[in-house]
Amino acid sequence: MASLIPEPVEQFAPPASDKGLIEVFRRRYLLSLIVRKEVGIRYRGSVLGWLWSYVKPLIQFLVFFIALGVFLGLNRSIDFYPIYLLSGITAVTFFNEAFSNATRSLVDNAALIKKIYLPREMFPVASMLVAAVNSLPQIIVVVVISLFFGWAPSPLQVSAVLLGFLLIALLATGLGLLFGAINVTFRDAQSFVEIIAMMSVWASPVMYQWQMVQREVPEWLFNLYRLNPLTPAVELFHLGIWFPLSPEGAQQLPGLWGFTAIALCVSIVLVVTGQIVFRHLEGRFAQDL
Repeated sequence: MASLIPEPVEQFAPPASDKGLIEVFRRRYLLSLIVRKEVGIRYRGSVLGWLWSYVKPLIQFLVFFIALGVFLGLNRSIDFYPIYLLSGITAVTFFNEAFSNATRSLVDNAALIKKIYLPREMFPVASMLVAAVNSLPQIIVVVVISLFFGWAPSPLQVSAVLLGFLLIALLATGLGLLFGAINVTFRDAQSFVEIIAMMSVWASPVMYQWQMVQREVPEWLFNLYRLNPLTPAVELFHLGIWFPLSPEGAQQLPGLWGFTAIALCVSIVLVVTGQIVFRHLEGRFAQDL
């Protein structure tokens, strides 16, 4: 005789997950597919292909070197100024590309977001990783040029570059999550990002030395300058690439390691804040896109 007691119904898990960034890294294979897709699309139909990863920063370097190094004489006052400039440009270019692309990533992938479920945070994170991949050739160029000048870094100096890279990655990811989510509803966010990207080149010691700022501004403003997370990040790149050449009069940014720790904390807070805002606005993505 068949049992009259109904069999328990299997509970289906909802497609969405509330694990946010944790879910992104649990689906590393899918993340790698998106990164490869973005890298492939970037150079599809391009004659130069990967060479654009070298051409754009090198042209930017030449413009700044001629304007500041030659015309304003920084090449005479800063030893190994081309290396100083290249290392700083590499750091800030990584930040600007990761931040800008992460902000646009949700809008650019609107069709995919509306069709299937996957952790939406994956798109800003993938944009940061694509920017990291594109920055590697630039770092290789700087290192190769530095080797001709006798570059011989210590383990601490190599670690400084890696720490600076990590700091920028966290900062760009946090800001990318925050502005990327806001940009879905308010496209004005992208204009703010362009302003931040423009200011980042001048608000950190990319083309000039921090001593120039210290001499010209009050102490409180110089402290605010050092609290900008990009300032210690750029100086970490200088410490690992420019300092081993032993330029005359080279000085480490006062309190570099302390301000680096503060910058790491700020970047982590921005990642958490960006995740909270992202999850709060995520329910509107399909509608607003």
